[in-house]
Amino acid sequence: MATGKGVESTIINAEHLAKEFKEHSVAEFFKKNKQMLGLYGKVRTLTTVIHEYVTNSLDACEEANILPEIQVKISEIATEYYEVEVKDNGPGLTKETVGKALGQLLAGTKFHRMIQSRGQQGIGSSGCTMLAQTTTGKPCRVITGTGKGKPISLELSIDPKHNLPKITNMKEIDRNFRGLAVQAKFKGMLYRDSEQGPLEYLRRTAIANPHAEIKFRDPTGQKFIFKRSASKVPKPPIEVKPHPKGVTVDEIVTMSKYSDARKVSSFLRTDFDRMGQKSLEGITKRVSFDMNKDPKQLRWDEAEEIVKAFKEIDFIAPSSDALRPIGEERITKSLQNIVDPEFMHVLTRKPQVYAGGFPFQVEVSIAYGGKAGRTISGSASDGPQKRLEIMRFANRSPLLFDAGNCAITKAVHSIDWKRYDIKDIDNAPVTVLVNFISVYIPYTGAGKQAIADEDEVIEEIRLALMQSGRKAGRYISGKRKEAERLMKRELFYKYIPEIVYALNAITKTDKDTLDKKLRKMVLLKLKLDDEKEAKENAENGKGEGIEIAKKENAHAKSVPEKTEQKTEEKAEKESKKKAEKETKEKATQESKAKETKEEHKTKEKTKGKKAKSQHAGKKGK
Repeated sequence: MATGKGVESTIINAEHLAKEFKEHSVAEFFKKNKQMLGLYGKVRTLTTVIHEYVTNSLDACEEANILPEIQVKISEIATEYYEVEVKDNGPGLTKETVGKALGQLLAGTKFHRMIQSRGQQGIGSSGCTMLAQTTTGKPCRVITGTGKGKPISLELSIDPKHNLPKITNMKEIDRNFRGLAVQAKFKGMLYRDSEQGPLEYLRRTAIANPHAEIKFRDPTGQKFIFKRSASKVPKPPIEVKPHPKGVTVDEIVTMSKYSDARKVSSFLRTDFDRMGQKSLEGITKRVSFDMNKDPKQLRWDEAEEIVKAFKEIDFIAPSSDALRPIGEERITKSLQNIVDPEFMHVLTRKPQVYAGGFPFQVEVSIAYGGKAGRTISGSASDGPQKRLEIMRFANRSPLLFDAGNCAITKAVHSIDWKRYDIKDIDNAPVTVLVNFISVYIPYTGAGKQAIADEDEVIEEIRLALMQSGRKAGRYISGKRKEAERLMKRELFYKYIPEIVYALNAITKTDKDTLDKKLRKMVLLKLKLDDEKEAKENAENGKGEGIEIAKKENAHAKSVPEKTEQKTEEKAEKESKKKAEKETKEKATQESKAKETKEEHKTKEKTKGKKAKSQHAGKKGK
C-alpha cells in the first residue's frame, strides 16, 4: 500500500524478527546496568566497592569461626583514579572456587540457603571485578591462602559474554599467608570524608560488628583503627525451613514439585518450620482434599486452601536458629565506645515472619546526649550543632544510601516522638540504631542499600522503636524534672531568709527556729515529689533491654545524697551569712540613729546655754 509521496511500507514477518533474537548473560546485563548494583555516583561507587569486599571478608571469617582482622587501603593514583586493597585473615578460597567467587555473577553459597548472611545474590564482589575491568581495562590481583600448602596469586577478569571468570598468571608464592587479599583499580570515583564515605561506612561496620578489628588507611595516608570490643565470634546461624505464617501459594506449589515426600501431610511436616502433629490435624480439618495425595499433584486451588488454613492456625514463633543478632550487650559496648551517650536503651525483639515464610528479627537502640547525633557546623555564634542520626543496618551491614526509600527511615519518621518528650526529633542530639536481620533481606534493589517497606517489617520496627522510646522519654522527662527540682529548691532557699525576717517581725518567734522549720517543709515537699516519681516509674516496670544512664546526668533518684546535703549546707551557710549581715546592718543603723539623737540633744543644750547667756548680758546692761 502506498503512503505519502509513494513511500511503500513493508510488513516484517515473525521469521525475520526471529533472526535478531539473542540470549544475553547476566554479566552483560549488569555491565550495561551497573547502577542496579549501586555502582553509580563517584562517592557512592567507591563506598559500595569497599562494602562488597568487607562484607565478604566478615561472612567468610564468621563461617570459619575466626575473629576478623580486616585491612582496607585506598590509594589515589590520579584524579578520580584509585587503587583499593582489602585483606582479611579468613579461610581463603581454593583454586577451584576463587574464580567463581570473584569473577562470576550469581554464583555463591548464600542465595539458595535459608540462613542469615550479609551477602545474598553472589553479585557484589564479581560486580566490582567487572567494574575495574570496564573502567581501567585491568584485571584484579588476588592472593589467597587456605592454610594448607602455599598461597597462590593470580589476576582475574570476567568474560561478560559467557559470565565466566578469566584467570591469568596463577602461581604459588613463597610466604606465610592465610586469608584473602584483593587489589583492584577503578576510575571515575571520588574519595570524600563524609557521612556516605568509606570512613563512615567502616565506623558503622565496627559498631555493628564489635568482634571485628578494622584498620583503614585513606588516600592521604591517615590511619584509623577500630578495635574490637568483643573477643568471641558470634555463633554461626543454622539453616532453617520456611515458616507457614508467611508462605505464599506459589511457594507451596513450587516446593511441592521438588519435595521427596510421598504425601501432602508429610511434605508439610518435613518442608516447613514449626509444623507439628497438632497443626497438621488442624489443616486436615480445614481442607477439602485428601492429605495423603502425592504433593507433586497438588493443584493451585488446593494450595490456596492450605495457605488459608495456615492463617487460621496459631503456630509457634519462627525458629531463631538461622538468625544471629548483634546482641544487647555488644551494641551497648560498641555505642559506649564510639558514641559515648549520656543515656542509651538497647532492645532486641523476638523473631517474627514476613511474606515468603522468612523469619526476621529487629534490634534497636536509642542513644541521647554525649556524642550522639550528627554534628553539623552552625553559625559562628552558635557553633557546631547536633541533629538526628539514623544508623541503618541489614544483617550487621551499614546502609548509607537511599535512606528516603528505606523501611527503617519510614518507621522512624512515623513515630510521634513528642510523646516521649523529644520535642523536635530532627534537631535533637539523638542516634537511632536499627539492625534488621533475616535469612532473606527484602532489598529494594541489587545495590542492597534500602529495605522494602513490607507491612510486617515496618510494624515490627515501629513497635521496637516505641518500646525503646518510652525508656528514653522517661529519662529525658526525669532529667527535665530534676532540673526543675533543683531550680525550685534554690528558689525556696533564696527566699527563706526573707520569710524568716517577716515572720519574726510579725510573730516574734526565734529566727533560727523559723529557718529550720521552713527548710524542713521544703525538703518534705521535694521528698514527696521524688516518691511520686519513683512510684510512677515502678508502675511502668523495668521492661526489656539494657538501659544505661550516666550518673552525673541521671535525674532525681540518681542524685547522690552527699550532693544534696552539700547543696543544703551551702544554702544554709548563705542564709546565715545573710541574716548576720542584716543584723549587723540593723545594729549599725540603730547606733547611727542613737548618735544622731545624742548630737541633736547636745546642740539643743548648747543652743539653750548660749541663749541664756545672751539674755543675762542684756539684763546687766
